[in-house]
Amino acid sequence: MRWPRILADRIGVEYPVFLAPMAGGASTPELVAAVSEAGGLGAFGLGYLAPAGVRDAIRAARALTSRPFCANLFVPEPPAPPPSADEVARARAALAPFRAEVGIGEAAPAPAPPFAEQLRVVLEERVPVFSFTFGALPAEDVGALARRGAVVMGTATTVREARALAAAGVHAIVAQGGEAGGHRGTFLGPPERGVAGTLALVPQVVDAVSVPVVAAGGIMDGRGIAAAFALGAQAAALGTAFLACPESGASRPYKEAILRRRDDDATTLTRAFSGRWARGLANRFTEALEGAPVLPYPLQNALTADLRREAAKAGKADLLSLWAGQGVPLARARPAGELLRDLVRETEAAAARLSGA
Repeated sequence: MRWPRILADRIGVEYPVFLAPMAGGASTPELVAAVSEAGGLGAFGLGYLAPAGVRDAIRAARALTSRPFCANLFVPEPPAPPPSADEVARARAALAPFRAEVGIGEAAPAPAPPFAEQLRVVLEERVPVFSFTFGALPAEDVGALARRGAVVMGTATTVREARALAAAGVHAIVAQGGEAGGHRGTFLGPPERGVAGTLALVPQVVDAVSVPVVAAGGIMDGRGIAAAFALGAQAAALGTAFLACPESGASRPYKEAILRRRDDDATTLTRAFSGRWARGLANRFTEALEGAPVLPYPLQNALTADLRREAAKAGKADLLSLWAGQGVPLARARPAGELLRDLVRETEAAAARLSGA
């Protein structure tokens, strides 16, 4: 088959198959490097790390691979009115039974890492590829990254968002379908308008912008990658597909939960863990907090961070944020490099079937 080459050649990768960035520890230097070494594009989700941690992660990946990789950050959302003392108290009360269950008291939330300092580190480290989500990076920042040699990609969940990103000068747009695991990237309009499926979203974005489009959301194997290319995407990004790899930093109970899911209603959209809509496996925590008071992102995320850490240590998957896309029943526990090579073979086989070869 003829692989799409426009974005792959600009980045310098053999195959336009990207690891989706997964913040919170899943995308380790080992996972990033394994995907890049196998010919794809490894990617870090670094949004939760302090600037020093961002630098350490980038340098750790560089020590493992000389091939291109991507660093991803969360663009800060516009300031919102702070919640009232009563809203904070009610949100804390909803979490109190679960905190008691893992043996911790009331949380003392830490502030979110400073985005400007995170971005400064990315600029200083001259990452080959930079991607962002939750917003539109200002054109001056896109330009600064480009002058340092970075290919810049922004995340869109609607055509309107894709046009805004293109106007800011990004080199490629990640079209995040509603099937995608983890946080929704919606930043223009209410989140319920940013859940179009990958099959519907990608061709609309391809038609609306002149820059390459990366398809993301629900893609788990070569059939999905081939379908993304048929829709006009220049690359496909997969996150959930790599969660169960040995190089993934997902906790043991997280990986076990991923591999157990074999039904078609395995995921849900929830604000319970972070205050921002995200797709993951439904569990006791998401069900208990449905309709409960939840603070906006990143406040809710700060309130639950230590709870999730302790739950992981205790093996309590029912209290973890098990981010996963709708394709999770297709997850495989394979070394990342082997999985990337499997994906390449599967894509070529799918394309051959379609062409009648």
